[in-house]
Amino acid sequence: MRLRPGILHVTPPLRRGTRRVADREAERGGPAMTGGTRERFRFGALTLMLVLVIAYTLGLALKGDDFSPLVDGWLAMLSVWAPVLVGCAAVYRVGRGQIEVGLATAALTMNALADTYYLVSADADGASPFPSPADIGYLLFYLLLLWALAVLVNRQLRGSAWSVFLDTAVGSLGAAAVLAVILSPVFDSAAADPLSLGAVIAAAYPVLDLLVVAAIAGIVASHGPDAGKRWMLLVAGLVVFAGADTVFALQGDLYTVGTLLDATWNIGVVLIALWVDGTSLPRPVRDRRATATTVSALAVPMVSTIAGLGVLILASQVTVSNLAVALAGATMALAVVPLVGRQRVLNLLARTDDLTGLRNRRAFNADVPTRLAAVEGRTSALLLLDLDRFKEVNDSLGHDVGDRLLIQVGIRLNRQLRAGDLLARLGGDEFAILLTDSAREDALTVAVKLRAALAEPFILEGITLQTSASVGISLYPDQGKDLTALLRKADMAMYKAKTSRGGHHVYDSDDDSHGETRLRTLAELRLALTDEQLVLHYQPKVDLGSGAVRDVEALVRWNHPERGLLLPDQFVPIIEEAGLMHTLTQVVLRQALDQAVLWQAQGHPLTIAVNLSASSLVDTELPDRIGAMIAARDLPSSILALEITEEFLLNDRGRARGILTRLREQDIRISVDDFGTGYSSLAYLRDLPIDELKLDRSFVFPMAGDARAATLVSSTIALAHSLGLRMVAEGVDSGAAYDQLVGFGCDFAQGFHLSQPLSAAELDTWLADRRVADTASAHACEVAPAVPPGDLVAEPAEV
Repeated sequence: MRLRPGILHVTPPLRRGTRRVADREAERGGPAMTGGTRERFRFGALTLMLVLVIAYTLGLALKGDDFSPLVDGWLAMLSVWAPVLVGCAAVYRVGRGQIEVGLATAALTMNALADTYYLVSADADGASPFPSPADIGYLLFYLLLLWALAVLVNRQLRGSAWSVFLDTAVGSLGAAAVLAVILSPVFDSAAADPLSLGAVIAAAYPVLDLLVVAAIAGIVASHGPDAGKRWMLLVAGLVVFAGADTVFALQGDLYTVGTLLDATWNIGVVLIALWVDGTSLPRPVRDRRATATTVSALAVPMVSTIAGLGVLILASQVTVSNLAVALAGATMALAVVPLVGRQRVLNLLARTDDLTGLRNRRAFNADVPTRLAAVEGRTSALLLLDLDRFKEVNDSLGHDVGDRLLIQVGIRLNRQLRAGDLLARLGGDEFAILLTDSAREDALTVAVKLRAALAEPFILEGITLQTSASVGISLYPDQGKDLTALLRKADMAMYKAKTSRGGHHVYDSDDDSHGETRLRTLAELRLALTDEQLVLHYQPKVDLGSGAVRDVEALVRWNHPERGLLLPDQFVPIIEEAGLMHTLTQVVLRQALDQAVLWQAQGHPLTIAVNLSASSLVDTELPDRIGAMIAARDLPSSILALEITEEFLLNDRGRARGILTRLREQDIRISVDDFGTGYSSLAYLRDLPIDELKLDRSFVFPMAGDARAATLVSSTIALAHSLGLRMVAEGVDSGAAYDQLVGFGCDFAQGFHLSQPLSAAELDTWLADRRVADTASAHACEVAPAVPPGDLVAEPAEV
C-alpha cells in the first residue's frame, strides 16, 4: 500500500506512488559474505516479503469498500517493511563494497517510514494532510534510488562505445516525451499555482515519474537483450511504479483508498527488493562490448526517435505541455548526432581499445612514426610491458576478472606517464609506451615506476590480486629507426626480463640469440608436456628420531632428447610465463600418484610431497581435481602432501584459507616450503590449516659455523613444535648439520648428505640397501660381545 500525495492537484491527496531504483551489475569490491546463518536469514526475509504482499493483494481483492484495519493498516504497513528487511540482508552480505545496495535499501526504508507516517496520521476515511512529512520520505525514496541507479549506470557504461551513450540518451528522452504528453493535464494543473508549496510538491512527483520512465528506456537501451533476469526485475519494478503513478495521476479526485491500485505500489517495491537481493549475489559480468551491436539493442533508440517525431507532429495539431515538446526536440537532436558525426566517431572507435579506452595497435602504429619524425636526431625509447602469469588469472578467475584487471592496469600506467607519452594496449596483456625525447636512463626510471605502480594489490570481485610486469626497452635510433624494428627488439628484451626475473631489461645484441632459444625451448616444452619427456625424481626425507624413511619429495626433471636431463630452473620459468603451469601441475600429480600406487603394491607405501606454485593455487577447482585423481587410483588421501610457498599464503590469506581447508578436509597434508624467506607476518601459522614447515636451506647451511644462525634454527624448530607443526630441514649437506638438527629436536631432514634426488628405480635400490644395512646393524648389536672398557667403538657409517 502506498498512501501518497496527489500528483495532479493541489488539494489534499490520498497517496503517493512511484519510485525507482537503480541498478546495474557492479564490480564487487566488498567481501562476499556467505554462510548458513546468513543464507537462512536471507531466505526467511524473502519468504516473509512475498507472503505479506500476496496476503495484502488478496485482502484488497476480497474486502469491501470500507477501511479495514487488518488489510489497509497492518498488512499494508508490514508489506512495505518486509522489503526493507530484504535490503538489510543484502547490505549485510556485501558490507561496504557496493554503495548501490546501501542506497537502494535506504530508499526502501524512506518509503516504509513515509507510508507508516501516512497511515498513523490518516483520518477514519484514510485521508492524510497534504503536504506532510510523509512527502519528505517519498521524495527521498526517489532521490536515493536515482542516485543508486546513477552509480550503476555510470559503471555499466564506463568504457562503452559512444553509440551506447547516444542510444541510452535517445531512448530515455523519447520515453519521457511520450509520458509527458500523457501527463500534460497534470503539469498544467500544477502550473496554475506554481508558487505554493503544495503545487511544487505535486509537480515533483510527475517529474520523478518522467525520470523513472527515462531510466527504464535507458536500461533497456544500454543492456539490450542480454540484460538478464536481475535487470528484468528492476525494469518490471520501474514499469509497475510508472504505470501505477500514471493511473493515479489521471484519476485525480476519483481515486479512492483500498482498491487494487494500492497493491500495485507494494508489488513494485517487492520487485525492486528482489533486484537488490540479486544484485548482492555473485554473478557473471556481461560483456558490455557486444550490447551495442545487436538489433534488439538498437530497437529502443529507433522506437524512441519515432516517438519523439510523433510528439512533435502531435504538438502541431493539439495542445501538449511545453515539457513534452522540449523532450521530443531533444530526442530528435540527439538522434541526428550519430548521422552528422558518424565518420568522426567511427574513426575514433577504430583507434580506441574497446576494453581500456587506450590507443589500440592501429593507433599506435599510426602515431609512433609521426612522433619519431618530430624528434629526429634525439633519443627516444619504446617500452613493451607484459603482465606476468596473466593467463593464470583468466583461467582460474575467469575472463571477466581478467578484463577488469586490464582496465585497472591501463589506469595505473597512464597515471605514471607524461602528457606527451604514448600509451597503447597492443592486445591481450601487452602494453606499449613511447617515451619521446628520452634517454636510456629516463626509460629505466619509467620502467621502475611502472612496475612499482603495478605491484600495489588490486581488489577485484572481492579477491586481492598482486601482479607483476616485465618490461622490455629498445632505444631509437640506435636500436631501430622504425617501429617494426623497435617492437621486435623490445619484445626480445621483455622476454629476457621475464626469464632473468629482473623485471626490466634494455635490448642488447646478445638478446637476438636468446629470443630464438626461448621460442625454440617453448615449442619443445609444449611437446614435452604431452610426450612423457618430463620425469620425476624423488628425494627422501629421513625421520631424525628413528632414521626411517616414510616421505619423499617429488622433483620434476626434463629428459630432453638432445640436451639430457635438465633441472627445473632451466625450464620452469618458461612454463610460468607461457601460462602452462596448470598443465605441468597435472603431469606431476599424475606421475607422482601413479608411482604411489606402485610403491603401495610393493608393500612399501611412501607419502609423496609435490610442489605447487602460487599460480596453480589460484585455481579454486584444484582441490576437487586432486581428490578425484586420488580416488581414481584407490589411494588414501594421506599418501599426498602439497608443498606451497609463503608467497601464496601472504598474497591472499582469505583465498588461501578456503583452498587449504578444502585440501585438509581430504586428509592431504599441507607443508610450507622455503619457510623463513618471506617478509611478512607469521599470523598465517595461526590462521591457516598447515601441518608442516620446511626450513629453507639458507638457514641450515651456515648453522655449523654461526652461533646466531644455529640459535635461529633451534628457535624456529621450537616455534613449530609449540604450534603442533612438524619441522623439516632441507639442504642438509653435512654430517655436522645433521647432528645439530638431531640435537635441536628437528623432526625430518633432507639434503645431499642423505641422498640426492633419485629416479624411482634408483630410490627403490637406495631404500633396499638401507633396509639391508639396518637389518645387519640390528643383528650385529644382538650378537656382539660386550666391549671392554677403554676399547674404541667404530662410529656407524653415515647414512
